[in-house]
Amino acid sequence: MKELTTFSSMDRHKIANTLRTENFDVLIIGGGITGAGIALDAAARGMKTALIEMQDFASGTSSRSTKLVHGGLRYLKQFEIKEVAQLGKERAIVYENGPHVTTPEWMLLPFHKGGTFGPTSTALGLKVYDFLAGVKRSERRKMLNLEQTIQRAPLIKREGLQGSGYYVEYRTDDARLTIEVAKSAAEKGATLLNYAKAEGFIYNDTNQIAGVQVRDMITNEMMTVQATKVINAAGPWVDEVKEFDGHSNGKNLILSKGIHLVFDQSVFPLHQAIYFDTPDQRMIFAVPRDGKAYVGTTDTFFDGDPKEMQITEEDRTYILDAIHYMFPDVSVSEKDVESSWAGVRPLIHEDGKNPSEISRKDEVWESERGLITIAGGKLTGYRKMAETVVNKISDLLQQEKGLHFKRSNTKNMPISGGDVGGSAHYSRYFNQAVNRGMLLGFTEQESRHLAALYGSNVDKVLTIPYDESESMPRILYVKLRYAIEHEMTAKPTDFFIRRTGDLFFNIKNVQDAKEDVLVKMGQLLNWSADEQQRYQLELEDELRKSTSVV
Repeated sequence: MKELTTFSSMDRHKIANTLRTENFDVLIIGGGITGAGIALDAAARGMKTALIEMQDFASGTSSRSTKLVHGGLRYLKQFEIKEVAQLGKERAIVYENGPHVTTPEWMLLPFHKGGTFGPTSTALGLKVYDFLAGVKRSERRKMLNLEQTIQRAPLIKREGLQGSGYYVEYRTDDARLTIEVAKSAAEKGATLLNYAKAEGFIYNDTNQIAGVQVRDMITNEMMTVQATKVINAAGPWVDEVKEFDGHSNGKNLILSKGIHLVFDQSVFPLHQAIYFDTPDQRMIFAVPRDGKAYVGTTDTFFDGDPKEMQITEEDRTYILDAIHYMFPDVSVSEKDVESSWAGVRPLIHEDGKNPSEISRKDEVWESERGLITIAGGKLTGYRKMAETVVNKISDLLQQEKGLHFKRSNTKNMPISGGDVGGSAHYSRYFNQAVNRGMLLGFTEQESRHLAALYGSNVDKVLTIPYDESESMPRILYVKLRYAIEHEMTAKPTDFFIRRTGDLFFNIKNVQDAKEDVLVKMGQLLNWSADEQQRYQLELEDELRKSTSVV
């Protein structure tokens, strides 16, 4: 893999200049997992590829999910058989191509008398799921009796408990998955830029879209990016981008809001992931992660600006009530909420259905003037969605320009950091990386943390030069330098939310490190005093939103 040279915030001016001066085969609007996946697939086929994102990569839905790569079990209830089969197979591919960001997690599905699932429906549902999703033998479902269920989840409600299903989901770091896919696209030659907002289209002499007017949100400068094909993968903002084309006809999105609360395991000692009933017969997850437990999600319609979305008192109360309902001896309250996040799922509108009933299937459509839009879909299916869209682009470029590109080859392509020999060899790779870290002076705990976070990129992080006169600890310094120079981190919020996840899962670290990070980023990126203050206020606002309600 060639050295990554075009995914650095230090090269922002150079990247913007490339966007201004080159003519691209395809330009993608949207830097979530869908857009990043399309960029990787297109670049890997040899297309001249560009991607712009108005905020940071993964700053919308792709950093605010339940952080699970689902196999689609919930879709069995809606008889979406094809969806279950495809998502199950894609889940295995996502894991193989990036085992450092995706981890098998045994999930307990308890059944209580009168609940959503009973013993027969659970056993049958999980058996069908194993078959449709192609679940490997070692991860096929088990049925647990009452005693076995209590042994694995002693906090669970005993009243009416009959047993449980035990099956494998895959836990992921959704933001880091997106970043790794975006880095892979850059390694394959794509040009990507965050904080670059599409504000309108340009058209050729046959009135077909031929590029995008883009505002650099850091410098406020405008630029024109020329491209033969433009893809709208803007997630919750898909309809907004469609309207640049002078129309909003066709299918429209509806946004579903979901929130998650984070607790320290000292107050919610959860050590087993559980998928459980709420009092109103919905189902939510409680998942242990790095000494914390997070619980979610709600599923309610949302009609505001997703950038301004916050958790309401009603949202928080709903999750707390659900915890008390299923874990009656866990007496957590609002004061125990350490952090939280709110996100939206962009769903394709279906009349008469509530958010939980609307299909998560993705759809692709093309406007009269050539804008290709993709909407809906799931994190798990990002690679297949990308393949579908790029197949369409490839066919159009062949028909219109006589250009020929190879078929998709991302199925067996490790993403950035995932070049560890596949899941079967990941554990050995990880242990060797930990040993290398310790030899270079990091503690065992630090070495394990870095190896888990960066996978096969860890050596680049471990060998970043560090001067003992630095005011910040070495581990923070190397993570920050790597984030800026190899992961296009432009602001402290990028670093603390989407490059490290600390704002959600280690908020104390954010409080302790924020001043050092602000100063160092200001030095490296030559911020003015106004920029320094603005980014400090942005970070304080994100801290406030993660620990309060409206």
